[in-house]
Amino acid sequence: MMLSAEEKKEAVEKTREILARYDTTSRGSLIPALQQIQGVLGYLPAEAMQEAADHFSIPAVDIYGVVTFYNQFRLTPPGKHQVKVCMGTACHMKGGNIIMESWERVLKIKVGETTPDREFSLERVACVGCCTMAPVALVNETVHGKMTPTKVDGLYFAHQLANQQKKEGMPE
Repeated sequence: MMLSAEEKKEAVEKTREILARYDTTSRGSLIPALQQIQGVLGYLPAEAMQEAADHFSIPAVDIYGVVTFYNQFRLTPPGKHQVKVCMGTACHMKGGNIIMESWERVLKIKVGETTPDREFSLERVACVGCCTMAPVALVNETVHGKMTPTKVDGLYFAHQLANQQKKEGMPE
């Protein structure tokens, strides 16, 4: 995803503010710094990773290696609405893969991606602790249990309807 010049400038400024709190010689601070940067920016754009590389005197490719190794880090901005599909043991056994495929179908994206309009992002997560409700999906941190492909379609349709009503100035 290409950032505008203004977005790049803002990402660099915010990244530098965060990195200023970290000792340049302490590589043990790299992951906490990256977590904090992502917490502010929502993801880790190339500009932020380059700033971290410069700050810690680490090759940029090594920063990229860390970011892609840990699944907590995002390389693309999250959608306004985050869909997380549980793939813990219970959810997996009860059809979590089918639920994931259903979300991929309605959103027209794959796991780890964000829709072009940046409305939705789709993630695979480990157990969310709602095993009796398996399979489970979280939409904006709201738990939806006993998911089926039809429920996926319904949740997506409800969102689309709410968006349409907002555009037309109708109450939801």
